[in-house]
Parts: sequence; structure tokens; C-alpha cells
Amino acid sequence: MQMTAKRAVESVLTGVRADRIPFTIFENKLPQCAVERQLRNEGLCIIRKNRAVFKQSMPNVKITSHTYSENGRQLVRTEYDTPVGQLHTIVEPSGFTSWTHKRLFSSPDDYKALKFLIRDITIEPDYASFIKSQQLCGEDFFFRSYIGGEPLQELMSYYIGVENFCIQWHETRDDILELQDILIEKRRQTYPIIADSPGLAFNYGGNVTPEIVGLDRFGKFYVPNYQEAAEVLHKKGKLIGVHFDANCQLLSKAISKTDLDYIEAFTPAPDTDMTLAEARKAWPEKVLWINFPSSVHLESLETIERTTRDLIKQVGSTEKFIMGITEDIPPDRWQQNMLTISRVLQDYRYKGL
Repeated sequence: MQMTAKRAVESVLTGVRADRIPFTIFENKLPQCAVERQLRNEGLCIIRKNRAVFKQSMPNVKITSHTYSENGRQLVRTEYDTPVGQLHTIVEPSGFTSWTHKRLFSSPDDYKALKFLIRDITIEPDYASFIKSQQLCGEDFFFRSYIGGEPLQELMSYYIGVENFCIQWHETRDDILELQDILIEKRRQTYPIIADSPGLAFNYGGNVTPEIVGLDRFGKFYVPNYQEAAEVLHKKGKLIGVHFDANCQLLSKAISKTDLDYIEAFTPAPDTDMTLAEARKAWPEKVLWINFPSSVHLESLETIERTTRDLIKQVGSTEKFIMGITEDIPPDRWQQNMLTISRVLQDYRYKGL
């Protein structure tokens, strides 16, 4: 009996031989239409990413938002009133994403309020809504949940912003490290909730830019968090991975020594500095859940077919391999491109390469 799309993904992630190479795409990258239905009939699995198994609140922080227009743009200002000061963000919604014009942290004057805000975060299980959503979506969907950002990465990417973070790292590092320690404690509260949850696979952060983070900081501030989380999750049969979609060559040896189960969104050359063959050699025991290189979507269908076949050959054994789409495809190309990739995967399933 043919595996469902969900079951094929689960099989590869858990080390069980699947009846095909799973083909996945993030839910927000797949418009509903006849081609979408055809792809699902051919086995495409839709990934509902970042579906939480817990909920967070800040009981002692008053949060208010209002929308306004400025120079023809719609902006959302969200204010966070803490007992020790006010913080705010300004965000511009844009389709499926948004542009952040103002982050919570602007200057060292904001440290006191930001520390209070993060300490005030409470975390509690939210299993029922996760289970209900899975049941409603059925076997065409796989729910990939999350832990949260790596503490240092979350400060950099969400609370402070990359440029300002780099400045503060040199000028007010003690405060940065104190914020990191607060976030680490919040993650430690999250691990057992996740471990006892109905979810299977959990991403720990990602979008790590080695040119900014560097190898030493990655080893000191990122890897220990992966390891601590993995120890708790593995005891309950849960899986942990990271969204490593940037250049990974510098970090590859450090990643190989972690207990991560899968490398999610790995994007092979020509878009990064590692081929899929190099990734397989670097991480032979980890599931490679890749992003088909985005630049190739601009090429001919013949090139897309050739690239798909080449990727399968590079990975060698396909037992720890998932073909994925995690980035946008040009609107006028996605249908034929996806059908081509799917056809090659079908060809491999039935005939071999």
C-alpha cells in the first residue's frame, strides 16, 4: 500500500525506509489550483511550519497595536508597556511576509525594559489545538513545529537587529549576555513541554549567517543549546533540526558533532558554498531536508530536470533525503518547475536513475 505524503516524510525523519523520496513545500509557497491538486495526487507533502505545541504570554506587559498610513504605506505600531519602561515595534505587512522598520531594542536605554519583558514570558502547553489542526489537515500535511530561536540568534534577528547587535556586542556585551541567559532559561522551560507534546520534529532557530556569527561564537553560544535540547527531546522520541539555509562550509564540522537529527532547508550550490555531495559527506548520519536551489528556478525545464537528477545522484543513498521547497518560486514558473521535479521523483520511484 502506498504511503501517504505525511507518512513518507515521517518515515525518512525517523529512519524508516520510505516508498519514495518525499517532496515537500511550505504551505505559503503553494497556491491553490489544478496543478496544486495534481502535485498532491503525485505525493507532494505540504509543510505547515512553525506550528507551536505551546503558547506564550506576558501577563505583566500591556500590549497594544494600531495601524496607520505613512507615505502610502500601511504600518503597524505595537507598544509594549512594562513597569520599567515602554518598547515598541513598527512593522509593514507585505503579502505573506513583513518588513520591520523598528525593533523592540533601539539603544542601551532599552535594556531594562527588554530584560523585564523577556523574563515575563510564560510558557504553557497547547496540545489540543495542535492535534485538532493535524486532524483537520489530514495526511497531505506534515506539521513541523519549533522550539524558538537560538538565544543569541533571536536577540540578533528579532529583538535587536543585526547591525545594532554587532555594535552592542562590542559596546555593551555584558547586557547582551545577560539577555541571552534569560532566554536560555526560557528555552529550558520549553524543552519538557515539547518533549511531552504530540509533535514529532522541532526546529531550533536557524537562518544562521556564518559571516556574522563566526565559528567560535557558533561553537560557544549555539551548539550547547542544540545539545541540551536534543538530550531532553530524544528521551521522548522527538526530533530536532535547524534551518541551515545559508553558507554552511565554515560551520560544517561543528554541525557534524551535534546531535541534530536533520538539517532543514539546506540549500546546495550554486546558491551556497556547499554541494549536496559535500553535505552528505559532512553529515552522513543526518537527514538532509533540502531546499531546491532557488536560482535554478529561473533556468529552463531541461536544466531543472537535470539538476533534480544530479541532486539525487549526489546524495547517494536516498534513505536520509527529502526534496523540499522553502523559498518563493517566480509566479510564472512554479507550476511547470514543480511538475518537472515531481516527475523526476516519480521516475526515480518507479524506474530508478
